[in-house]
Amino acid sequence: MRIKNLLIVLLLSAIVVLGACSKDDGDSSSEWDNKITIFQSKVEISEQLEELAKIYEEETGVKVEVWGTTGDDYFSQLQVRLNSNQGPSIMTLQNVMTARQIESYIYDLSNEDMVKNLAPNMSLELDGKIVGIPYGIEGFGLVYNKDLISPEDITDYDSFVNKLKEFKDEGINGLLLSSEAYFLIGHILNWPFSLQDDHVEFIDKLNNGEVTMAETPEFQEFAKFMEAIREYTVNPLDMTYDRQVGDFATGKAAMIHQGNWVMGVLGDYEYDFEIGMLPLPLNGNDKLEVGLGGNWGVNAKKSEEEIKAAIDFLDWMHNSEIGQKYIVEEFGFVPAMTNIEASGLDPLSQAVLDASNSGKAIQWAHNDFPSDIIPNVLAPATEEFFLDDSLTGEDLLKLLDEAWQSAQE
Repeated sequence: MRIKNLLIVLLLSAIVVLGACSKDDGDSSSEWDNKITIFQSKVEISEQLEELAKIYEEETGVKVEVWGTTGDDYFSQLQVRLNSNQGPSIMTLQNVMTARQIESYIYDLSNEDMVKNLAPNMSLELDGKIVGIPYGIEGFGLVYNKDLISPEDITDYDSFVNKLKEFKDEGINGLLLSSEAYFLIGHILNWPFSLQDDHVEFIDKLNNGEVTMAETPEFQEFAKFMEAIREYTVNPLDMTYDRQVGDFATGKAAMIHQGNWVMGVLGDYEYDFEIGMLPLPLNGNDKLEVGLGGNWGVNAKKSEEEIKAAIDFLDWMHNSEIGQKYIVEEFGFVPAMTNIEASGLDPLSQAVLDASNSGKAIQWAHNDFPSDIIPNVLAPATEEFFLDDSLTGEDLLKLLDEAWQSAQE
């Protein structure tokens, strides 16, 4: 009898364990605690997003918790969270490649009402399904002080270098990069890629070792620009993003290589000059870099209730008056949704919109780079260049080529 009872206990225990295992599907849960979580990559909008989350909680009673990130290693952090069953309800999806890497966690948004308002060609799609709602159109280039620079001052490599020399003699930093991976090399490296006839094809060839940066003309001139930046400006490894923007706002720098997202930080300063955005005149280029800053995705491994709550928040953010106001005025995004007015944009966002509408824009290439290649290998290679003055621009390209190939191994 005791053996029979023992067998029954063991059988019941096995059923409980099997039942628990069947429910343990990634982040899914049969219980929802009336809270959703957001983990996103743009540190510039963290405070503003937290403010919007509080407004939403006051209106609906649903708590929205915004998790912080350092930005550079966002995707690695996201993967760790997802793999440990601690993923967020809403997350940033940078591009189709990162989405594919975590495909099982990506919820299909194709049938949601908000997608009908997406601007043409602005959705993130994976295998024919809409999986991401775009943050908005963003652009970057040389953000400049109009009291110190006119557009006609910088039109090619020679005029760029002459201006840097002139500013150095005056005790002004002509152009500032900063030490964070994307602000050091991730964004500025777009220019030679984006100026290829087909940057996706070029990246494929680079991945396969069929081409090199060192042997490509646009990259060779890019290397000369980087030599000039190292020679005539403050070492970017000594410059943080906050200091970079602060030095620009206080007149210590004539230009910074940044995007329209800096308006959120510039708003903390009482600067007394007009600002604009210029292209990096690589090979005489006269177009700004314009693309999507990221996409909102929903975690498919959450419970049905939490998935619905996450979608409800995104729907509210893109359709309510206060949500749309935050997207344009507080986040500084140029909307990628047709139902959101783009009036009253800040000067940098307006410059991005004008470039996009006039055809004076080239596509971002870094969204098609292999995942995490910028912080993991390209940034360390660039740091080496800025630490060792004996390295030439050609050496930099060789370092970048070697770093790129190491990421393929």
